[in-house]
This record gives sequence, C-alpha cells and structure tokens, in this order.
Amino acid sequence: MLKATLRSFLAHKGRLLLSALAVVLSVAFVAGSLIFSDTVTRTFDRLFASTSADVTVEPKQDLKSSVPTGATETVPAALAGQVAKVAGVAATHADVSVQNIVVVDSKDKSVGPTTGAPTIATDWYLTDRSPVKLTSGHAPQGAGQALLDADTADNKHVKIGDTLTVQAQPGSFKVEIVGIATFTTTNPGAALVFLDPATAKSQLLGASDRATSISVDAAKGVSDAVLKQRVAAAIGSSGSYDIKTADEQAKSAAADLGGFLDVIKYVMLGFAGIAVLVGVFLIVNTFSMLIAQRTRELGLLRALGADRKQVRRSVLTEALLLGLIGSTLGLAAGIGLAAGLIKLMTAFGMNLKTTEMVVSWPTPVAAYVVGVGVTFVAAYLPARRAATVSPMAALADAEVAGVGRPLRVRAVVGSIVGAIGVAALAGCAAATKTASAASLLGLGIVLTLIATVIAGPLLVRPMIRVLGGAFPALFGSVGRMSQRNALRNPRRTGATAAALMVGLALVGGMSVASASMSKSFDQQIDKTLGADFVIQNGSFVPFSKEVTDHVRATDGVGLVVRARFAPLAVRLPDGKRVETTAAGYDSPLDEVAHIKYAQGNTTSALAAGHLAMDVDFAKDHKVRLGSVLPVEFPGGRTTQLTVGALSDQDSAGGFGTQGGLFFGIATVEKYVPNGQDSTLYVNAASGTGADQLRKALDTTLKPYPQVQVRDEADYKKLVHDQIAVLLYLVYALLGLAIVIAVLGVVNTLALSVVERTREIGLLRATGLGRRQLRRMIRLESVVIAVFGAVLGLGLGLVWGVCAQQVLALQGMKALAVPWTTIVAVVIGSAVVGIVAALLPALRASRMNVLAAIAHE
Repeated sequence: MLKATLRSFLAHKGRLLLSALAVVLSVAFVAGSLIFSDTVTRTFDRLFASTSADVTVEPKQDLKSSVPTGATETVPAALAGQVAKVAGVAATHADVSVQNIVVVDSKDKSVGPTTGAPTIATDWYLTDRSPVKLTSGHAPQGAGQALLDADTADNKHVKIGDTLTVQAQPGSFKVEIVGIATFTTTNPGAALVFLDPATAKSQLLGASDRATSISVDAAKGVSDAVLKQRVAAAIGSSGSYDIKTADEQAKSAAADLGGFLDVIKYVMLGFAGIAVLVGVFLIVNTFSMLIAQRTRELGLLRALGADRKQVRRSVLTEALLLGLIGSTLGLAAGIGLAAGLIKLMTAFGMNLKTTEMVVSWPTPVAAYVVGVGVTFVAAYLPARRAATVSPMAALADAEVAGVGRPLRVRAVVGSIVGAIGVAALAGCAAATKTASAASLLGLGIVLTLIATVIAGPLLVRPMIRVLGGAFPALFGSVGRMSQRNALRNPRRTGATAAALMVGLALVGGMSVASASMSKSFDQQIDKTLGADFVIQNGSFVPFSKEVTDHVRATDGVGLVVRARFAPLAVRLPDGKRVETTAAGYDSPLDEVAHIKYAQGNTTSALAAGHLAMDVDFAKDHKVRLGSVLPVEFPGGRTTQLTVGALSDQDSAGGFGTQGGLFFGIATVEKYVPNGQDSTLYVNAASGTGADQLRKALDTTLKPYPQVQVRDEADYKKLVHDQIAVLLYLVYALLGLAIVIAVLGVVNTLALSVVERTREIGLLRATGLGRRQLRRMIRLESVVIAVFGAVLGLGLGLVWGVCAQQVLALQGMKALAVPWTTIVAVVIGSAVVGIVAALLPALRASRMNVLAAIAHE
C-alpha cells in the first residue's frame, strides 16, 4: 500500500501543485511574521540592554494619555549630585532627552523621519553604552552648535557647517552642525540632534536646573538590584520617581516597542489566517476530485484485498506528503518574506540586518503544525469518502463522487447553524452596550460564514440558473453547456466559489463599515465645526507656543481658540476610577464649535473649577450636574472639579476619549504645566475672506512644516484618509484571498477537464470548435466566480450593516453602502473567472480528439 500510495502521489504531482501553493502561502505568512517579529525584538532587546544605565531615575509616569500633551516631565538636575553620594555609585549624569521636537533646514523643510519615528534632541554625553560615536567634526561647545546623526544627515543632505532651526517647547533656536555622529548599534529610525549639556537643559527644557532622567553607573562589584535599593532609600522609592535597573529599563522600552511589533505581527498572521481558510477549500476540492477520478483505481485496490482503513490511510498519507512539502517550501518562503520585511524597514530608516535574522524553534514548529495540520484536516473527509468505494467500482464506470447525492444533511446543519448566526446578528443590532454588541457580531459573523459554506451547494442550482440565465441566449449551445457544467456538481461548484466568497464577504463588510464611519464623521464635522480653519498636526502631536503666537499675529485673523489635552483619572460616584484624556479649550468655544448640551452650557463647562462630561457616561456612573469629582493629574497633582455641564454629542468629544470630558484651558495649564497646544480653531476677522486668510496663514506657517491649515473639506479628507488605511489592509487581504481563490478555480477547471476528457473528445468529434470549447470553459469559470462574489458580497453587506449598529453605539449613526465598490467587485470577479480559465481552456482545446474519445 505504501508503494502504491507513493506512486499515486507522484503520478498526480502536477494536479497537487496548486494545492501545495495554498499551503506554501499560509505557512510563509506564519513563518515570516514570527521570524520578523523575533528578529526585531531580539535586535532591540540587545540595543536597550547595551545602552541602558545600570540604574535610571525618571519622573513617575502614573497616567498615560491617548493623545500627546506636549509636556516634558522632568526631575531636578541636582538629584544627580544627591545620588552620587550613595554607596556603590561610580558616576551619575543628569540626562536631557526630548522627543517629538521639530528640526527644519534653511528651506523650512523638516529633517526628521517621514516614517512616524520621532526626532529626538538630547545632550551630548559619551559613555561605553552610548549608541553613537563621533565620526567627523567635533563635539558641540556652547549654544549654537549641534551634532546630527549620520543617517539623517545622509537622507536629508545635511553637512557640517549647515544651519538648522530646532523648534522646542520653550521656543525656536538656530544651531550650526559641527559634527556627525554614527550609530554603533541598530538605528531605531529616529533622527537625533545632540547639544552640549548646559544648552540642552536651557533650550530644550527652559530651565538649567531640570533634567529628564538621572543615569547611575554602579561601582565594580555592586549589582544593579542592590544599587536600585540604595538609591531608592536615599531619594524615596515612591512619590515622584520611577527607579529602574538596566534590565527593567530595557523591558520597559521593549514593551513600548511591543505595540508596534504586535500590529505588524497580527496583520501578517491575519494574512496567514485568510490563506489557511481559503486554502482549506482548495485542498478539500482537489482531493475530492482526485478521489472521484480514481474511483476505479481505489475499487481495484479494494478488490485486491485492501481494506477501508488502508485506503483511507493511503489518501491521508498523500495529504501528509503534500503538507510536508508545502510546509518546507513555505518555511523557506517565510524566511525570504522576513528578509524582505527587514530590507523594507531598512529603507524606512530602521537599520536591521538580515545576517542577524532569528529563527527560533517555535517558528518551524508552527510552520509544520499549520501546513501539515491544515492539509491533513482538509483531506480527512475526502479520505473517508475514498474508503467507502466498493470493489465493484473497479468493474464498471462509477458515478463521479458528489453528483446526484442528496444534500439533506447539509440543509439541516446549515439551517441550524445559520439560524443561530442570524439570531446573534439580530441580537447585535438590538444590543445597547458596545461590548455585548461586538461579541454578538463576532459570533454572528463566524456562524453565518460556516452556515453559508455548509449550505452553499444548496444555493448553486437556483443562483447559477439566474446568473447564467442569459448564456443560452447570448452564446447559444456553448452558453447552455457552460451553465449546465456549473450545475453538474453543486458540491464542487460551492466549494470552488467559497474560496472567493470568504475574501469578498470580508471586503463587503469592511467597506460598509468604513463608508458608514466616513459619513458619520462628515455629519459630525458638519454639525460641530464652526471655525473657518483648523490648525493642527495630522497625528495630534502638539506644537510650540510660538506657532500660536504667530497665528494670532497674522493679518486677517479675528479669533483663535486653543485646544490642549490632559491625561487624568477621575473618581466617580459609583466607586470606579476611570483613566482617560480630557480636552481644554479657550472660553470663546461656542464661536468655533456647535456643542449640544443635555444640561448646562459652555460657560458653565469652562468655568474655573468645573468640567463637562458626556451625558450617557454620566448616567452610567451616577454623575449629576453639580457633582464634585476628585481628579488626579500627572505628577501626583490632584484637585476636585464640579460637573458644570452634560454634553449630548453623537460621539464622545469627537476624539474617541472615554467620557467626553472637557474644561477650560486654564485647568490644563495649571495641572499640566509646560503642555503645548494641539489644535487651533481660527475665524477670519470681519472683512477678511476665507481665501485671503488661507494664504496669509500658509505664509505664516511655512517655517513650521509639522502643522497644516485645514478648512472643513480638508478636515473631512484627513479623517477619510485615516479610515482608508484600515480599508487598504482589507483590500490587501482581499488580494491574497483572490490569488488563492484563482488557484482554486484553476485547479477545479483543470481537474474537471481531465475528468471530462472523453466528453470533450466527443464534443470535438461532433463539431465543437476549439474556440467554442475555450469559450465554454471560460463561461463556466465566470459564472462560478460571480456566484462566489454575489454570495460573499451579500453576506458582507449583512455583516457591514450589523457592524454599523455597533458603531452607532459609539455615536457613528450614519449608514452608507458603497455601491460603486460593490459593482466594481462583481465586475472584477468576472474578470478573475476569465483569467482563471485561460490555462485549463487552452489545455482542453489542444487535446487530441481520438485520444480523448478513447480515454478511460
């Protein structure tokens, strides 16, 4: 049996190739994502471990903001001298390092990264742990001099002697580049500007007696843990400081990086999941058709004494071989994919090395588990079917498996699963809590997808008759035969279309959800935005006070309302402590925004010692107008604020922050000192036109490339672009699903051509031309592809409408269906069908007529 199995596998290796490609793709994405994330993690672990001081003293980070505030938390620089007296300390240094500053050249162009990585200004202080070394020029000496990292200098064409402008929180200042520093470790992609220590304190922090952290070197023989205990005892381990050993500092930095890595890893695993899911349909279809074509062969094996277990084991052995080959090739492809991602990150400024690629033991294990497991599971049902082949089948032409067999079991199971799925989606639409609605949506999507896959063959005959109904009239007998070929085996047609259905259902659902989000934001902007222009950074990164001052001084500006953000924790009457981010506004807020209130007004909301809150959030936590709430701000600053107003906006403050809290900007300035403005709402002065003011503002802000001037249309476009990023990811998933679905259609048609060899020969002998034969196969492919598209898009539209109901609970109540996208996808599916049929149709048309008629 083993010899027969191996011969059978080698005899059908061409037919199994396309199925192996599905395995290769899924394994490649799994292996590639794991290798890439492991490589980046290991690289940065080494970077953080090698550059962290033995002990670091930092300001306590007790609250984190979902939106940056622009404030730089500091510690007293004199703390370095206090720590230096602790037993076991070899040296200390008061560090200065400020992120998200802006550095521009003489042409007002930013020299910072374009990849989203920060620009960091720091003090020049070399130790054996420094990530850079001076490779040309000299160290900065006094105000007006700076070093620049070599990667930024090369990318932005900056050389020694050039003058740059550094825009820091205290104000802008010019520096001459007097030297270039080169990374000795991995460059994380940031741009680095180095100043001498005194200049860094005064011009980056605005105070010569402050620092951002204290680095502590341990004396020989003193462990980091012991030194941390001693430093904590000397300065206090609680309160205003976080004290970390080198290992803790490295882990903290790695955890911050982990969020970015997780996004990449989970996106790639999402691709792998789609590849696995669609590949299952392809493998099931392939093995089902191969077994159907080998009915006589399997019958002969039974007649010669093979029992059912041996036949089943034979088919599963072929699947195991396919899985092993596909997994091995997929693992190799995954290594190549990881290398490509590393090169891509290098192009973006993160200098990783392919020579340091990490392939840890879980990666090949995961690769083979996915590849072999998926193939084995997908082949199990066809293997069971093979075991039922009767020995008598060897003596007569057996019916092709699946043709004419009743679909009652599928109908019952599909109906039950579908009914539960529909009930879950209905529950999602009726839910009043976001968490429960999202859970029901996920359950409904999974169950309705399973039900559609199970019951898909039941829909083949009615839908194919409709979708291919015009074929006989348009293409005559060729059109009629193509339609009947698609109807011949509903199981096969359903499984082939299911591969395409999965991807298109995902696209349909996400397209509706994203279109609804865009429309909801448009409506929200129309209702709330009353300013002529909005000035902000696209990612809400704050800007320095001088930007605000220059805007106010611009000719034609009538009113400027500032917005700042503050992280806080509020203690609510129901006993819960909620950490969120609140906004602070200048008092003329009503002139630039239209806010609807359930109780109170803007004046009471922005009054000193008061705040406003979303009315639904207030109801959930038993907050009333006039409630006095304890509030904690960063740095241990606390106060009590009175609820002066309850807003009734469609979305929480428009910023997605929990509770929709906002108050007067004076509260932010008091409790988050040194914060920066995040947004300016600007109205034109009387007699100044919008176009005139736009030109004046563009001129004013030319030296500040980090901020943009936007009117209402620009603001909507910004939101649309941010939503589109998610949609592009879905389209990429669709592309992968289509690639595998095309392989499935090609496989099905190719095996179908082999299965119908004698039939094709007879058709050719009775006058069917080669061109007519190719057209027949193309039409069959098109109707199968369009069937999958209609099924998938119909399912996706239902998902999308239900997803919109979840969004409505967050205030995004508009429903939009992108019909242009839907129609384009259906047309594109027909094109996919034509492309998938090219090779099988060409092969069929080249058959020798007499050999085909004699084929068994």
